[in-house]
Amino acid sequence: MKQLLLVFIGGGFGSVLRYLIGKYLNNPESGIPYGTFAANILGSLLIGLILGLAAKNDTLTQNQTLLLATGFCGGFTTFSTFAYENHVLLKSGDFTSFAIYTIASFVIGFLAVFFGMYLVKA
Repeated sequence: MKQLLLVFIGGGFGSVLRYLIGKYLNNPESGIPYGTFAANILGSLLIGLILGLAAKNDTLTQNQTLLLATGFCGGFTTFSTFAYENHVLLKSGDFTSFAIYTIASFVIGFLAVFFGMYLVKA
């Protein structure tokens, strides 16, 4: 039960922060939803740092990892919004923004996870 509560609390904080970032950075007129992009890339970096710390000499406990990685990062990042925003870009015929947003999200997201884990090792 304690573990579920930790994930719930972390997820709540992550979701609220993602909402605020999206509210201030997403602009339908600009094409690319920068708020969602920023949340997903920052969340990828954070999960790399968190899981890197967790793996490094057991720096984080299992409960801390659940709170931060599963809870916070899980609530902060969003694949469903990313998928919906890509649907909107395709439906509107904005293929350039679709391609940039999709490719950049995957490539930079993966690199952010690896970079976060690299930072912990250094």
